Amino acid sequence: MKRVLGIVAFCALLLTGCSSDAEKLLFESFEEKLVNEDYEGLYLLLSSESQQAITKEDFITRYTNIYSGIKASNIDLEMGEIDTENKVIPFSLTMNTVAGEVNRSDFELPFIKEDKELKVIWSESLIFPMMESGDKVRVSTQTANRGSILDRNGEALASDGTLITVGIHPAIFDEENRDNKIKELANILDISEETITKKLAANSNPDYFVPIVDLLPDSPKLTLLENRRKEGILTQSKQGRIYKNDEAFGRLLGYIRPISEEELKADEEGIYTTASMVGKAGLEQVYETTLRGINGVEIYIERDGTKVETLALKEAQHGEDIKISIDSYLQTTVYQKMNGEKGSATAVDPTTGDILALVSSPSYNSNWFTTYMTKSEQQHREEIQFADEKNRFATLYSPGSTFKLITAATGLENGTLDPIEIKTINGREWQKDSSWGNYHIRRINAQTNVALKEAVKYSDNIYFGMNALEMGSEALIKGAEQFTIGTDLAIGYPIKQSQISNNGTLNRDILLADTGYGQGEIMVSTLNMALAYSALSNSGNIMAPTLILTDNHQPSVLKESVISTQNLSILQDAFSAVVEDSDGTGHLAKIDGIKLAGKTGTAEIKSSQGETGSENGWFIATDLDSSNVSIAMVVEDVQEGVGTLGVVSMVKEVLLDYLK
Repeated sequence: MKRVLGIVAFCALLLTGCSSDAEKLLFESFEEKLVNEDYEGLYLLLSSESQQAITKEDFITRYTNIYSGIKASNIDLEMGEIDTENKVIPFSLTMNTVAGEVNRSDFELPFIKEDKELKVIWSESLIFPMMESGDKVRVSTQTANRGSILDRNGEALASDGTLITVGIHPAIFDEENRDNKIKELANILDISEETITKKLAANSNPDYFVPIVDLLPDSPKLTLLENRRKEGILTQSKQGRIYKNDEAFGRLLGYIRPISEEELKADEEGIYTTASMVGKAGLEQVYETTLRGINGVEIYIERDGTKVETLALKEAQHGEDIKISIDSYLQTTVYQKMNGEKGSATAVDPTTGDILALVSSPSYNSNWFTTYMTKSEQQHREEIQFADEKNRFATLYSPGSTFKLITAATGLENGTLDPIEIKTINGREWQKDSSWGNYHIRRINAQTNVALKEAVKYSDNIYFGMNALEMGSEALIKGAEQFTIGTDLAIGYPIKQSQISNNGTLNRDILLADTGYGQGEIMVSTLNMALAYSALSNSGNIMAPTLILTDNHQPSVLKESVISTQNLSILQDAFSAVVEDSDGTGHLAKIDGIKLAGKTGTAEIKSSQGETGSENGWFIATDLDSSNVSIAMVVEDVQEGVGTLGVVSMVKEVLLDYLK
């Protein structure tokens, strides 16, 4: 009897072991097929009753739609303790989804034995435990806002807002006067009639809304298009990017546009989608990762149109605002005074380093890229040969005679220049010796006896060429570095780095002498020169330039005592004479009640001496009394237009407007 009981017990143990192995194999097969998206293979694991309840095609479609819709990846299943009595295998499942990780431990895999093998009893709960027949898995996007760009006073220069789409309801629009209405719309919107007819022709359903253009919400064009629904002319609201409606800000702010295929492929973090708008120029591009918002996603179960449970939720991350040091009023004023001339202007606060204006002229209106460009605007761009496509405030120019401040300051600090020493110079041409061959330094003035103040006031090239030779190349290079030439200004916006020469040396006498009066190979930005002259208004110090204002920002000195106390008044006196004295080259900029120091400059752009080249005109001014602003402006090709005195006049008008 005992022997019989032993055999029975052994057989029971054997069967239990065999049963566990079969269940484990079933689970492993289920896991392998789910992980590898083999939904057809998964279907073959189902019991006959389950297969009668859902067709293979519907089964495959259901899994494919749900798992691809939530972007399931890295699926991992872990089997729990098998419940042989209830014929259920508990398991947990983790996966990555578009809304983050899903981690659930309440899954159950029910099974049944059919024809000596185990099969899965399938139901919707095997997709997600709480699901019932007829439930839907939904993916909802929570749109994140893009951060705003604010000026120093908190005014929004770029922000998300409401645009107005002007469109047509063809079924009504086409009923009567179609051609006349197309002509009228084209005239109001300043677009071609062809633009409208092409969009209408591309539409296949007469009851669809056909968008024509987007407008800013305060556009005066809207007053002519409101309440015209009966004519088939409609307006709709949409979210979009709105910029300060002024060309003065275009090159600085940039714009956003739809993401490119290449940019999308490069997005390893998976932040963007095909519908994303990204910065393509200006601050919008430079600060894309700061400004961009990251959309939130929710995955949830919907039953009879109602959300019953959230499976995963990734909250939207709104973009961060950036605040810039720009004074919008000054930025606009500078741009308007430049009147479309090709050039650059930069204004800084001498005592803080804040960049108050950063202007490239001509520029574009950033709203063109989020609304549309009118026919008139397109025509104007063609007329100026698309000159607005170049960012001139980030460009380098030869400084011409404006560099003489740096030569003078360096000579004074090194002791190679005596401000009261009179140099005797005969004629308008000079060369060091015969080794220069046919090369001469030329000047406009013809004074024989010249000291520093007269040399500055009359912009004497020969005087400064002589002084450059006397101080030597090493001293002039170091002096230029003190005035930010060759320094990475790191303002948080890419501006080309200035240079003293093409190779960083001044190893030839002619090059050294030419550099002394601002020719040679020296190249600077208007920011470099605005900072250089700001030292005259800030006790000889140059502050670190700042474009991006942060909560904890504190002004700091970039270059300390580039002009010593004993030499500051000498240079202030010399460079204020340029403006204050009636025979100074910048006297046109004189403003009663405001003491300015400044310098004119004409940079000749030519291959060799004797050739006729183009000329860029400069004027730089800094106010010595209030120390509110130092401004540098350069205009290209002045010989064909405004002339250097025209640049002086522009700067004067800016300062009159800003300081008074």
